[in-house]
Amino acid sequence: MHRPDFNERDLRSLRIFCAVAQVNGFTAAEKQLNMSKASISRHIREVEETLGARLCERGPSGFVLTHAGKVALDLARDAIRSLERIQPEIDALRGVLSGTLSIGMVEHIASDDACHLPEVLAALKEQAPDVSVELQVMTFNELDLALRERRVQVAIRGMYRREAGFHYLPLFIERQALYVARRKMRDASTLPLVYREQPFVHEALHMLGMERGPSASGLEAVAMLVLSGHYVGLLPQFYAASFSKRHALAKVPSGPLYENTISAIIEISRPRTRALELFLGLVQQLHRIE
Repeated sequence: MHRPDFNERDLRSLRIFCAVAQVNGFTAAEKQLNMSKASISRHIREVEETLGARLCERGPSGFVLTHAGKVALDLARDAIRSLERIQPEIDALRGVLSGTLSIGMVEHIASDDACHLPEVLAALKEQAPDVSVELQVMTFNELDLALRERRVQVAIRGMYRREAGFHYLPLFIERQALYVARRKMRDASTLPLVYREQPFVHEALHMLGMERGPSASGLEAVAMLVLSGHYVGLLPQFYAASFSKRHALAKVPSGPLYENTISAIIEISRPRTRALELFLGLVQQLHRIE
């Protein structure tokens, strides 16, 4: 059976398919793409007709990629990224850096005195004004997934453990400790630990035998629960110090102290753009591990 070759409309439809898959559904994609569900559905249906395979199931049970959809998504992302690299690479031959640099980072690290990412971004703008920076704040797990799916070129997060396939560039040390509301210091040893999807929290629960408390998403939520006086929570020292003017947080006596190496992380097998090389050089130049 003969199927038509891909054309420019199919390429646009593939971009739309990738966007829908990234946000996991048509409803979320509507706002991002500024398109109606009917229009989005039509584009995906046309790609399916061209490929001769169903890419996703959509209905009351939600949006789910088929096996063919997962394969098509990986290949489409690679193809789109290759196309996006053409202009930056040609510009680089002329001595001009351009293109998009996508960076993912964990929350609140700019508040740490050891973090010099604002200076890095300023220097990048001065040296490569035509490079467009996309900066997103994500959780640890979201950053891992974004790196693997190549939605970000570099992730700035803690290096809790080294994983195969990634290169780590250490930037600075973030120190984390257990905190309690000052008025509850005497009860600290009996209070449950606020749970967050984070390796040090898991270690405190399993190695120290602490009771698991309510779940929290993000440092702000952890701090809010700790300040209620009913829980202890694991927080970076620089972040806990930011509450000293208004709220009374205290470090738990004899509690554990964890050191987390904040690093710039890239995928080894992914080709580096000139803009990424410049960014990594500036990051290394302006940070020094203490």
